[in-house]
Amino acid sequence: MRLFRLWWHADRRRRPLEEPSGREGEAYFGFEPVSPAEKTARMIRHFDAVAPVYDAMNTLLSFGIHHAWKRQAVRMLGLRPGMRVLDVCGGTGDLALLAARRVGPAGRVLLYDINPRMIAAGLPKLRAATGGAAVRPVVGNAEEIACREGAFDAVMVGFGIRNVTRMRRAFAEMHRVLRPGGRLLCLEFSRPRWAWFRFLYDLYSFRVMPVLGERIAGSRQAYTHLPESIRTFPLPGELARLLRAVGFRDVAWRPFTNGIAVAHLAAR
Repeated sequence: MRLFRLWWHADRRRRPLEEPSGREGEAYFGFEPVSPAEKTARMIRHFDAVAPVYDAMNTLLSFGIHHAWKRQAVRMLGLRPGMRVLDVCGGTGDLALLAARRVGPAGRVLLYDINPRMIAAGLPKLRAATGGAAVRPVVGNAEEIACREGAFDAVMVGFGIRNVTRMRRAFAEMHRVLRPGGRLLCLEFSRPRWAWFRFLYDLYSFRVMPVLGERIAGSRQAYTHLPESIRTFPLPGELARLLRAVGFRDVAWRPFTNGIAVAHLAAR
């Protein structure tokens, strides 16, 4: 497989944005076509396996820069004391903790994730955090958020929307639970802008990351799926069109580190 062919063409990148109709092959686990139900089941098993080392592997594989991306992205959201914030696909709680410090003790932060083991892996740092709102963890599906309409001033999803089976439905749910004027932050990986940088990034992603995943996390497959899922994900302009289609306005984005990561912002 040639490295420059790993990034899907626009017509294939649009597939994750569409609603699976239930037929086989309409969802994707990395590059592999699977049924929507199978993708959901595989994602749960995937994060069950990596949960104990998830934070450490993120820091190792990104050389620690993911912390800077998250801090910048949450800063862009413009949170204020007393706000109500929902962190969808919140995992071990990095974004939730950053938000809690900004909304303060008078605010409220809900950490929402489908995988109990990911939430459990983040509980020690959630319990140790001080100086902000208490973060309440809830197990739930991003495609059916168990909160009332207009319940939140801000909704965040960081490096998790790629893993949702029905992405359009999840964004529609985020739109629903935002109050009018509330803001969405979606922080996600994307394609580097410079071709030479992209080539080096592909080499690292497909030659180095799986080896580190196997030796440190005990799962080569998990860290093969990660770069595959990034290369099937829509580019910023394509994701912006989806956000507008489900009702968001004032859609904008900002790339980090030559476009490896992108912060998408929108309002209800």
